[in-house]
Amino acid sequence: MVSSSFSGKTMKKSTALVDAASWYCAVALLALILIGSIRANSVSDEPVRGSQLLNRPCDEIYVVGEGETLHTISDKCGDPFIVERNPQIHDPDDVFPGLVIKIIPSTGMKL
Repeated sequence: MVSSSFSGKTMKKSTALVDAASWYCAVALLALILIGSIRANSVSDEPVRGSQLLNRPCDEIYVVGEGETLHTISDKCGDPFIVERNPQIHDPDDVFPGLVIKIIPSTGMKL
């Protein structure tokens, strides 16, 4: 009888320990999920504006942003031949936001 009551007490203690550990794990997992969702929601889907335009990478297909000129794009992307490579540009001074141009950066590109 003594061994059976001893194993029953041990079983209850281990069950209580396992229950406590599972609750701690569940709370920790919930905290990680909440932290992850807060970080995911903090990323804005607003369009790029202002000084963020200067940090955009120069892809081969480039969309002109507000306030940009061919000179600033050429300096930023390292392509001095933008007008020659884009026959749709008749006047280099007539560049507008949304205009799609082809960029081929030189090896000494400024970033």
